[in-house]
Amino acid sequence: MDVVADGSRMAGGRRRVRVDGGARVTLRDDAGTTRLVELWHHDPMRVLLPEPVDDEIPHVVLLNTAGGLVGGDSLRTAIGLGDRARALVTGQAAEKVYRSDGPDVAIRTSLSAGRDAWLEWMPQETILFEASRLDRGLAIDLAAGARCLAGETLVFGRRARGETIAGAWLRDRWEIRREGRLAWADAFALRPDEPGALDAPFALDGAAAMATLAYCGADAPARLEGLREALAGHGAGIAASCLGEILLVRGLSRDAQALRRAVAEAWRFLRAAGGSLPARLPRLWHI
Repeated sequence: MDVVADGSRMAGGRRRVRVDGGARVTLRDDAGTTRLVELWHHDPMRVLLPEPVDDEIPHVVLLNTAGGLVGGDSLRTAIGLGDRARALVTGQAAEKVYRSDGPDVAIRTSLSAGRDAWLEWMPQETILFEASRLDRGLAIDLAAGARCLAGETLVFGRRARGETIAGAWLRDRWEIRREGRLAWADAFALRPDEPGALDAPFALDGAAAMATLAYCGADAPARLEGLREALAGHGAGIAASCLGEILLVRGLSRDAQALRRAVAEAWRFLRAAGGSLPARLPRLWHI
């Protein structure tokens, strides 16, 4: 029998190796240039720092070398920007959450941005497999004048293979704080004992994917109409609204690729209008 770190057993008597990985990245502004202050990562997480091109802000790319997550695995990511620092954080590929025999996959992400900083958090999709279990939380803490553009997308199974996720369990939470005060919170849950939620018109309505995008900044209300115009005619079920200084985009679609394109359009518009940055995506995103 294989000797590994925990005591859970797989078929055939072998013991499962649990993933307990993470990454921590801190950047600060140095006379108008954002520089790396701290970099730490633990298997299976890796942090890549590609050289910026065409006057872009620094990119931080997260990579899960395990290729996916199974029940009991845990990933923790912390991204911190100092005052006036600017950076974009994305993923090298879609994250996959595989079937679990009981334990949850736990993903925790903490983002913080100092005064007048700009932070983009736009990982690629998370794909839920049948009988997977995911407990995920995103916490964003913004100082005065900081702006943040954050988005996450969930894909419900591999539809091209005819896969459904009727047996999947999901708990997904967002929290956004401004100067230590809670500005917005949201939670979504999906349970295997409620399979009708996947298809009911008042729930997911047969959707293949779901997306949330939030832009946080004092200029958020001024961006709403322009964003709605940018999203018009995309074909995916996506809409935008504004709550104070938080502009929210929510998407639900039976076509995951159409939703991806709509999210990309919203991202391009908001980074140009809100961050005065090029209206383009990282090369890792293939639209």
